[in-house]
Amino acid sequence: MTTIDSMAALTALYGTPAEAALVKEVDRVIPEYAALIAASPFVALASAGPEGLDCSPRGDLAGFVRVDDERTLTMPDRRGNNRVDTLSNIVRDGRVALLFLVPGSGTTLRVNGRAHLTTDAALCDSFAVDGKAPRSVIVVAVERVYFQCARAIQRAELWNPQRHVDAADLPSPGRMLAATSQARIDAAAYDAQWPERAKKTLE
Repeated sequence: MTTIDSMAALTALYGTPAEAALVKEVDRVIPEYAALIAASPFVALASAGPEGLDCSPRGDLAGFVRVDDERTLTMPDRRGNNRVDTLSNIVRDGRVALLFLVPGSGTTLRVNGRAHLTTDAALCDSFAVDGKAPRSVIVVAVERVYFQCARAIQRAELWNPQRHVDAADLPSPGRMLAATSQARIDAAAYDAQWPERAKKTLE
């Protein structure tokens, strides 16, 4: 196996990027990029910490990540599995990367920066849904922003309904938990209880 282990070897293999690939990167959220963020109901949030890297899915109604100003984003921390992997990383390191997806669009948006958590009451309350405010808000100081071309989404046919997978053909959450817990968690019971539990804990 041949390993690429130097920047010189990497450049020799791939060459240099075209101008369009370079000029699209800016250090702030321009109006065109803000429009993508406002339209996105889903973002993958990557973080780094002493144990390594983590990438967490975040989803809500479109616009749930706010552009407070051209260098600041805010995002509510909605209820999840309470592992707080991302939040632990942010408290200890702060480096984050976000990848915004917009259903139906091949264009994605990448944002890199540094984050911190706040429990400011007024800010948390401003993100309340059905009277329930998040326990904290993630504040991202923007450092780099650029859009990603549509090739990956097009290759994956991500938005093509004919490519959607039937959930019945995949291992259920209960089955996966039964496998990882050596059957201490009952698969059928977990899967039966999940829809009602999720409905009560979405906010």
